[in-house]
Amino acid sequence: MHMKTVLLMLGLALTFQARAQLFLTQTGETRFFSKAPLEDISAINKKTGAVLNTQNGDVVVRVPITEFQFPNKLMQEHFNENYLESDKFPYAMFRGKLQDVPDLSKPGSYDVSAKGSFDLHGVKLDRVLKGKLVVDGEKITLTSEFQVALVDHKIDIPKIVFQKIAETVDVRNTFVLVKK
Repeated sequence: MHMKTVLLMLGLALTFQARAQLFLTQTGETRFFSKAPLEDISAINKKTGAVLNTQNGDVVVRVPITEFQFPNKLMQEHFNENYLESDKFPYAMFRGKLQDVPDLSKPGSYDVSAKGSFDLHGVKLDRVLKGKLVVDGEKITLTSEFQVALVDHKIDIPKIVFQKIAETVDVRNTFVLVKK
């Protein structure tokens, strides 16, 4: 884990109220899948950071773009250099708030949604993300699935590879958050 990432996540955590119950991870999992006529593309990132304030429902997710691992190194290189331009836009971020926060002091499984700002490739858009929270003792597992339209985030796909990359990408997150 990079020291800058640790410091940023701690800084984000400290912006929450002092008496808040904070749950966080630096090893969250973000996956994406692109189904296109000529080729399916998938990648996984196991270094996504996430913080949840159970008192007020604030949630922050930070995805380091260069940490996505592809089955093919050439795909990974094109992803970082040509499409996501990770040197200019090194992170994707979601900052939001759970809507109708359930009683997270009780074990159980809860359908949740979070409303906030999703920043990818330098474009911030308001989003409502739906998912599931599972409270189990001292940990909370948060999962979500959503789609990202590449055009919404000004991610250009060259015509030569247009049939290899879907215009909309499916994203899945799994975060096992522990009390801090």
